[in-house]
Formats: sequence, structure tokens, C-alpha cells
Amino acid sequence: MATTKKILIIRLSSIGDIVLTTPIVRCIKQQIPNCQINYLVKEQYESVLSANPYIDNILLFKNMEETKKVIKKNNYDFIVDLHNNFRSAQIKKVSKAKANSFPKVNIEKWLMVNFKVNRLPKKHIVDRYFEATKALNIKNDSLGLDFFIHSKNQYEFGDKPKDKRYLAIAVGAGHFTKQIPIENLQQIINNVNIPIVLLGDENDNKTALKLLSLENNVPLNLCGKLNIQQTASVIQNAKAVLCGDTGIMHIASAFHKKIFSIWGNTIPEFGMYPYLKNNSEKAAIYEVKGLKCRPCSKIGYSKCPKNHFNCMKSINYEKLIDDINNYEQAFFFNG
Repeated sequence: MATTKKILIIRLSSIGDIVLTTPIVRCIKQQIPNCQINYLVKEQYESVLSANPYIDNILLFKNMEETKKVIKKNNYDFIVDLHNNFRSAQIKKVSKAKANSFPKVNIEKWLMVNFKVNRLPKKHIVDRYFEATKALNIKNDSLGLDFFIHSKNQYEFGDKPKDKRYLAIAVGAGHFTKQIPIENLQQIINNVNIPIVLLGDENDNKTALKLLSLENNVPLNLCGKLNIQQTASVIQNAKAVLCGDTGIMHIASAFHKKIFSIWGNTIPEFGMYPYLKNNSEKAAIYEVKGLKCRPCSKIGYSKCPKNHFNCMKSINYEKLIDDINNYEQAFFFNG
């Protein structure tokens, strides 16, 4: 594959999954001299990649027929399929370029969800992504994830929070069963000794507004006020990040932040825990192990199928609060 020059990477969605592909982009660009990298992604996620210097051209997926026409014209030498579904298979077929994809381990996930039989590989999805580059002889440089921000999208704080020593909290998630319950968010915010910044989209703002009524440690609410790059800049400047199994967790990993991640219906064994190759100690995971109904899905639900939501409500939030306060204190004294 030494003569390979024009390479297409496919990952259509979503925010976290796209961020998890960035080591592939970087390693291909740095290890194949003079190669041209095109990246195919859904239009609404373009900004996740728009400042990435390793990508020469971003192709926007709007519909299949239009995409097929573009792919046919581009004459790719190789396609790295990091989505591996029916749509990406159609794209590869029309291109006729050499291609490879990664193992999705869907059968193993199905066994775990439905029968709690664990046949999952002990391998992060990023490392599984690299299996799609074997024909290109690409090696993982172990430098972790990337997230690049345009200078115009650097969020500027006013007087609050002072000195940027704050905990960024992801209020919501793509699915209800990945969201931290509001009563537990209230418990955390009221008891941690660090200023709070709330992050999320417009759908999370209703929850965020309820959190503003707290008597102690009233947070700064940025839900629905920032684009994804501005959100990333707030994460970049945070001292730590608290989140569920969400895209914000992976953006925080790209900036090597201290991450307090709370897991509900999904499990880290699916291979999408914080990817901190040389800084694994920066990821603290909180989950209820041994819960018979967990995992109930590889993605998530709009409500708890058992109507108790014990996977989130039974987390040891007291320990989490102590851990945040101990980290904040250590950071304050050690810099």
C-alpha cells in the first residue's frame, strides 16, 4: 500500500463516535507521506472535524444518491470504513476502491444485553478502529484523541467562574437512561467545593434551569447557548468534567481532562470508556456492578424498562462527591 494517496474515512455520526476516530485520521496522515484524507460525515456533525488539520476535505452526507455521485467522481485508493453499516457498505460498493472496516462485535453486545454472557473483547473501540487500517500498515501512536477548535470559537468567560477553576457538568445525554437524575445532580452541585459550569443543548436547558434554584454553589448555565466547538473550549479550560456515557466524555478525553464518568444502562466493557492511553488514572468510573438488568441496551432508552432506574439512582454519589472534593483540593494546592 506504499502508493496509496487518496483515502476516504467514513464515520457518519455521532459526536463521540467521530471524536473516537481522530487517532486514525492523525496516524494515517502522519504515516503515509503526501496522502490526501477525505472524511465523510453527516452535515450536522461537520464542526466536530472542521478545524482538524489532518483532514484535507470534509464530505457532507445529506442523502445516499448525492453521496454516491460524489464518491464515484473522487477515485479513492482506499476506504477506511469506521461506521460499518448498510449505508457505508453501499458507499464502498459504488467506489470500487479497496476498503476495510472494523469489527463491531454486535453479536457479543447482543449476548451481553440479552443474556448477560460476556464474550466482549477487552479492547477499546479506538483500538478496534485501527484494525480497519491494517492493509495500510498504520500503527497506533498512542497519543490519544484529538479535538481542534477554531480561534473564533474559544468561549470567553466574564467574571464567573473566577480563575477558570471549575467543574464542567454534562447535564444531559442522547438517551434518558444515560442521564444523571436531576436529584443527584442537585446533590452533587450542593456538596462539591468547586464552581460549576453546566453544558448541554437546548433540550437540557429545562433541567439546567431547575439547578439554578439551588441555594449553594449556583452554577453557570451554558446549556443551549454554545455550539459544539464552543462547548469543547469550555471543556478544554475546565479542571475536571462530570458526565455520563456521552460525547462530552470523549471530548474531555481529547483534552486529557480529569473525568468523573457515571454509567447507567451501558457498561464500559462495550469498549467506549474514556480513551486516555497514557493517562488512565485521569478517568474515574462510577457504576452499579452486579445489577441483573444491566446492561439493558447497547445504546439507551427514553425511559427505564424496569421503571426503577437503579443503574443511575444507586450510584454511590457520596463517594463521587468526596472524590471530586479531594481532587479539587489536591489541584488547588498542587497547581
